[in-house]
Amino acid sequence: MAKFSGTVGFIDIVETSPGVHVPDVMERPYKGDILRNTQAWQDSEHLNDDFTINNRFSIVSDAYAYENYSLIRYIRWMDVAWKVTGVEIKRPRLILTVKGEYNG
Repeated sequence: MAKFSGTVGFIDIVETSPGVHVPDVMERPYKGDILRNTQAWQDSEHLNDDFTINNRFSIVSDAYAYENYSLIRYIRWMDVAWKVTGVEIKRPRLILTVKGEYNG
C-alpha cells in the first residue's frame, strides 16, 4: 500500500464585515495511506481531454479534522490540489474520496 504525506485544505466562509463573506483557507499537514489510485482521461468538449483521478486516501486524523471534516475541500498530492468529494469517518482515520482537480 502506498503512503501519503501532504496537506489537506479546510475552507470556511467567514464574515469580515457586515454583508461581506470571504473564504478562510487553512492547510494542515497529514500522513496516511493511499487506498485506491486510479487515473483516466475523460472526454470533454474542450480541445484537450480532462485528466481525472478516482482515489481514496486514509489519513491519520487529529481533533481538528474530526471537528471540521465538513470543511475539507481539497487534498494536495503530487503538487496538485485535488477536489475531495466524500469523507468517511473511521476513527482514528478519515477516508477521503478524491475526484478531479480543485479549482477553488
